[in-house]
Amino acid sequence: MSRGKTFIISGPSGVGKSTVLREVLRDREDLYFSVSATTRPPRAGEIDGVHYHFIDMPRFRQLIAEDEFLEYAEFVDNFYGTPKRFVDEAMAEGKDAILDIEVQGAAQVHAKRPDAVRIFVAPPSWEELERRLTSRGTDTPEKIQKRLARAKIEFRSAETYDYIVINDTVESAVREINAILLAEHCRPGERMELLKD
Repeated sequence: MSRGKTFIISGPSGVGKSTVLREVLRDREDLYFSVSATTRPPRAGEIDGVHYHFIDMPRFRQLIAEDEFLEYAEFVDNFYGTPKRFVDEAMAEGKDAILDIEVQGAAQVHAKRPDAVRIFVAPPSWEELERRLTSRGTDTPEKIQKRLARAKIEFRSAETYDYIVINDTVESAVREINAILLAEHCRPGERMELLKD
């Protein structure tokens, strides 16, 4: 059994990553979706180990000191991070690990694991991203402008990724991500074992 690979998925808020990833992960036993750890308290309906791994601040700081995170960041007085252990366990079982993380976290992971495959999910146009953020109806106009300003910064990082997937429709984005997952397992390093006498 070959070892799984690490795939990083990034993209601006409102691009539809969650919807696309939900479809990619549907009925796939060969994929592991990385669940982040956080020091923030659970919200109503959130389940430990499903939505997040909820950890108190002293334990989180201890895990940082022990280099147990692939990446972590502080946001609004709480820490968020990707635990190494669960990703490594899944990969050892031959599963590909999917990390849905922001550009800064992706850079941290790539520095530690240069073989991680980075996929940037982008909208078909700037106007479409603005339309999607507005049509969600969850943010104030000020917050939408902040999200768009952040998206501009994130777009500058897109060229450092291995692949760019355009989320024009969910179906086409899912098809492209599945094609990338398949292609990455057709590389000579993984297939040469099959060709040996």
